[in-house]
Formats: sequence, C-alpha cells, structure tokens
Amino acid sequence: MKIVLATANPDKARELAALLGGFEVELRPADLPDVDETADTLAGNARLKAEAVVAATGQLAVADDTGLEVDALDGRPGVYAARYAGPGATYSDNVAKLLLELADVPSGERTARFRTVAVALHPDGREIVAEGSVDGTIAEWPAGAGGFGYDSIFVPEGGHRTFAQMTQDEKAAVSHRGRALRSLAAQLAGSGRSR
Repeated sequence: MKIVLATANPDKARELAALLGGFEVELRPADLPDVDETADTLAGNARLKAEAVVAATGQLAVADDTGLEVDALDGRPGVYAARYAGPGATYSDNVAKLLLELADVPSGERTARFRTVAVALHPDGREIVAEGSVDGTIAEWPAGAGGFGYDSIFVPEGGHRTFAQMTQDEKAAVSHRGRALRSLAAQLAGSGRSR
C-alpha cells in the first residue's frame, strides 16, 4: 500500500516515514503549497492537510497534527504549538516563549501532555483517525540535540531525559506521535486485508 505523507516539515517526514516502515511511503509533492492550518482542532488540521494531498495526488494520504498542552498555561499552546511565537516562528522561538511564560512556575507544576491526531484519507473519502498522547513535564531549560519542536524541553512521565536526549527509537516507543502512528498503521493494515 502506497502512502503520501502530507507534511512539508522534513523533521516530521523522517519521523512519520520511520513509524510507517511497513508501507511504501512517498513525500508530499514539493510543488504543493503549504496548507493553512485554520481548524481549531488537531483532527481538523490533520484532515485539511490530508485533503490537500489527496486532491493533488489522487493517492492515500497520511497527515498528523500535534499539540502541546501545558496545564499551568490553561492548555496553551495547544493546537497552535507550531506557531506559538507567531507566524514564521522557529523551534527556538516557540521554546523560548514557552519557557518565558513558565519562568515563575515551580517544577512540580510544569505538567503537560503532547497529543497527536493522525488521519489517513483515501481518495474515495474513507478516513481512518488515530490519536496518541503522552503526559510529562516541561523542563526548566532545553537539553539534548535530537528531535525537533519542543522535544528539548519535554520530559515524558516516568523519565528523566527530554525527547531530544533520546534516540529516535527510544522516543518513538513512548511518544504521542509513535502511539498515534502505530494505531493508524495497524488500522490501515487491517483495512487493506479486508478489501
């Protein structure tokens, strides 16, 4: 089964391709314009991206959207995680803004969760949706050189290292995206057998 990944983010594309290793994976066409993530839910944004790729390629598309929900910030940045520091923000900009907002929050109150919703959209309109989440805490400063986004400040529950300090395989075993994509891949494999 061939899948086109509906992401222009090269870091996310590598992670998604590794998690969907049992499928033939292609990258989103380079000439496809970026999709405006205007939905107010993770599922809505993932669906918008998948719809754009299906329309452009006529192929099965997989898209995801991830939010970081920080309890001390009433769930922010949430669905706006990728653009928290504004349009065109870098990973560092977003991390810096989040750490500044948490500067006076004690370590025991820096709880958060990452949530990912993944959508597989077939050209005939059939859709599979899977969700994954992981609870953890926000570190007081960045640590680690791996990963991307907020990985350098997110410590999963029961751990002592940030996602950025883990290998890709270690992170995938416990991460929100890993959980969502493993569920999605299992559902896709099941739907392929039933056809």
